[in-house]
Amino acid sequence: MNLLAPVPAAGLNYLDVVTHAGIVELVTLGILLFASVASWAIIVLKLAQMRSAQRQSQAFLNTFWQSNRLDVVFQSAEKMPQSPVSQVFRAGYIELSKLSQKPREDGAMSERLVGIENVQRALQRAQVAELTHLEATIPFLGTTASAAPFVGLFGTVWGIMNAFSEIYAQGNANLATVAQPISHALIATAFGLFAAIPAVVSYNYFVSKIKVLDSEMQNFSSDFLNIVKRHFFT
Repeated sequence: MNLLAPVPAAGLNYLDVVTHAGIVELVTLGILLFASVASWAIIVLKLAQMRSAQRQSQAFLNTFWQSNRLDVVFQSAEKMPQSPVSQVFRAGYIELSKLSQKPREDGAMSERLVGIENVQRALQRAQVAELTHLEATIPFLGTTASAAPFVGLFGTVWGIMNAFSEIYAQGNANLATVAQPISHALIATAFGLFAAIPAVVSYNYFVSKIKVLDSEMQNFSSDFLNIVKRHFFT
């Protein structure tokens, strides 16, 4: 019989961790679990939204530059509701249609300037609205990415404090009595990192994609406004 044979390590029993955790540890784990599930739900929904926005925006821009009639482009834009660029165009086109229906005196410089400013404001309002829609729920990912590790660290520190209190009360501080409660306490840090890492990666990814779409809206607004000035307010 070999007395020096290594003893097989027992795997971590997560049910045992939960059953022996205090109210503070359970609340901490619950918060981190909720943040992780909510983050993954946001990631999946935002991925679908960004892909649709990019695909439809590219299709709309192709239609816009290949068409010679704004009413035809408007009809195409109504079929691309996920494209922020198409929604900016719709706002500008609707405002332009309202101005076209109003009688105006030829050669009135002030009236032309007011008309151009109205179209420009409509484009800016639509751009801000679309940007707000794209950024919805993104702050939650940023908050989870920054706060989850600290929440997990709080749970770990609290668990270690309780573990050492129990060890002190028992008067036995060997490795067998220290290892298990500390390993249980470190679960909170692991949960925090599990929630934070996907959140920070996806947050940076979505922010970069939103910047690209915002640039496309700005560039299109400038191009559309130049077209309006050249053809409708000359």
